Amino acid sequence: MALAAGAGVIMLAACGSTGSAGPAASGGTPAGSMPGMHMPKAAAQPGKAVAANTVAIKNFAFAPAAVTVRVGTTVTWTNTDEEPHTVSATSGPFHSGALINGATYRYTFTKPGQYQYLCTIHPFMHGNVVVTQ
Repeated sequence: MALAAGAGVIMLAACGSTGSAGPAASGGTPAGSMPGMHMPKAAAQPGKAVAANTVAIKNFAFAPAAVTVRVGTTVTWTNTDEEPHTVSATSGPFHSGALINGATYRYTFTKPGQYQYLCTIHPFMHGNVVVTQ
């Protein structure tokens, strides 16, 4: 019986962390977790594009999630989260490195089209840039 109870504790511990036991029971953050990260109930999908050339990265989302710009416009993304994020086209020309808090990434769009992107660190974060003539 003691063996079965011990196995249950091990299984519960494995479910509560990302590979290493941490001080979660004492109110701390388990090692390997991402403090402050809260996956949205429904991952934000880009909606109707708004005319803008700046995008804030905040609360694990791109805001606005979809923008419309003219050819030749430079779009600037700024990370306001404490966690690093990226801005990476799903099949296109731009890929930022990891952006820490306060960092920016700029890209000038030279061809019309629709450019979908995501954060490669948090792939539930999606955005879209619509480039018009």
